[in-house]
Amino acid sequence: DTLAEIDIFAAAAGRVPDVVMISRDWASGSFDRQAVERLTTAGHLPMIAWEPWDHAQVLSGDRLRAVQPAYSLATIIEGRHDESIRSWAADAADWGHPVALRFAHEMNGYWYPWAESANGNREGDYASAWRHVHDLFVDEGADNVIFVWSPNLSQPSLTPLAQLWPGDEYVDWVGLVGYLGNGINPAEWTPTFDELFGPTLDELRAFTELPVVITEIGATESGGKKAEWISHVLETVAARHDIIGLMWFEIDKEADWRIVSSPEASAAFAQGVSDDETWGVPRTGRSTSELVAELTPIS
Repeated sequence: DTLAEIDIFAAAAGRVPDVVMISRDWASGSFDRQAVERLTTAGHLPMIAWEPWDHAQVLSGDRLRAVQPAYSLATIIEGRHDESIRSWAADAADWGHPVALRFAHEMNGYWYPWAESANGNREGDYASAWRHVHDLFVDEGADNVIFVWSPNLSQPSLTPLAQLWPGDEYVDWVGLVGYLGNGINPAEWTPTFDELFGPTLDELRAFTELPVVITEIGATESGGKKAEWISHVLETVAARHDIIGLMWFEIDKEADWRIVSSPEASAAFAQGVSDDETWGVPRTGRSTSELVAELTPIS
């Protein structure tokens, strides 16, 4: 989460991102005021992926990495982490500027300790834990915090989203995570945006009409379709009114998801976001501060 990394992305995209996401786990200590101030000063809305586990203790394998009994959902519900949660909330309130909190993301999977299908958790625990954390932020007066509920794209093997929903009054934005890759071979099938995200969006709309942000999206160079797919995704999202933002996963991890993975990918992204009327301000047509004010998060 250095400004230099953001500058590299902005140079390739030809546009400075409105929102920048960083990650912090619960074992790492207090609210990182220095990091969020640095992002805000540079003109970005900070989004923190706030993860209830100790990432340094992660074991290899999706099932093993989710086993951290000290961070089961029951420990959150029972108040064992309240002191730390309240400290974060009080510090965020004291800071006073808008910050998005993407708490316990991809909860419909099985690869994190906060998933209901892992770590001894039970059905209903996730929504209860979410509401508990949210209520503590309310108690501490952290009305500058935007709560982002962010599942992975739905699959038959994952937990149904409605089972994990805490209620509209506890959420400000719905975030979605989806990639061209991670189980999809673009050489065999390159899904359209609607084919990839559409079923999950339909599932969401059965229980909420809250704004949607694509909180993670990326594409692999494997299969040779990346630049073409980037152009398609940006054109599709620009035409939709139910999606207020898109956050590219600019990291070389399981694959090189970045727009800088090739000149063709960078050029496709830059061209796709070149329209000032569409991409020059957040998708609502209002500034980030105006959007945050209108949402009146967690009040």
